[in-house]
Amino acid sequence: MTAVESRAVTPRTAPTENPDELARLVVTCIDRPGVVARVSSFLAEHAANIVQSDQDTTGPSGGRFFLRIVFHLHDLAIQLPALEHAFAVEVARPLGADYSFRPVAARTRTVVFASRHDHCLLDLLWRTRRGELPVDVVHVVSNHPDLADDVAAFGIPFTHIPVGPGGKEEAERTQLELLRDCGTELVVLARYMQILSANFLHAVGAPVINIHHSFLPAFAGAGPYTRAKERGVKLIGATAHYATEDLDEGPIIEQDVVRVDHRATVAELTRRGADIERTVLARAVAWHCDDRVLVDGRTTVVF
Repeated sequence: MTAVESRAVTPRTAPTENPDELARLVVTCIDRPGVVARVSSFLAEHAANIVQSDQDTTGPSGGRFFLRIVFHLHDLAIQLPALEHAFAVEVARPLGADYSFRPVAARTRTVVFASRHDHCLLDLLWRTRRGELPVDVVHVVSNHPDLADDVAAFGIPFTHIPVGPGGKEEAERTQLELLRDCGTELVVLARYMQILSANFLHAVGAPVINIHHSFLPAFAGAGPYTRAKERGVKLIGATAHYATEDLDEGPIIEQDVVRVDHRATVAELTRRGADIERTVLARAVAWHCDDRVLVDGRTTVVF
């Protein structure tokens, strides 16, 4: 993957194929000789043609092996269930592998959480409407009502769930019920200014992607750009990661930075920070939904 390709937000598929007949297979297992041969032979035996393939390993002998394949199969919708069952018996079980199949045309049912900052939320909704992200944003949840009209303009349901003093547990119960009702496959925290509890993360049943500025842990809390200006910071950046119980320490999906100098005002630093936050978050969401992000403990493999 070149540096230019790694910056893309729009998911990449084989342009000459019918997307309705393309699927992705992701495999993770202990590395050993013959894994690629076994998987590719299986697909060939079932008349599936590999059109794209990425692989990596943490060590050639006993390390973790990661494989992402895009393949073409006629009558995919009809054949995929049987193909998945056969793969489980013939390949995954002998290899002790974790795996997933997903049609390329499938869109990820996504719920976005936000507070008062609108830049990441509205950017995601705009990119989704333009077809740049393979998601269906089925709901927006906020602990403030401020962005309700903006979200309504996109025709997406908006629910205000306040999180008052002592009300966090009740708010999270309501949020979890909403997520279950929506059939949520992904939760995106688009500058949602609340800490999710361990109980919520255990019960959510879907990956949670978070975005934050690059100053953590140095400038945690309010006014990070004011403190950055005071300290003469020369790089502004953002990090997108999976949310875990360890605050802002989950596996990192994407990061980026932009250089600034002493002339930049606090307002300029804040604006440039918002710009990079939304692009980093959009890339992370696109790559996750395109099955390009494979978690390996506290880190990730991103194809």
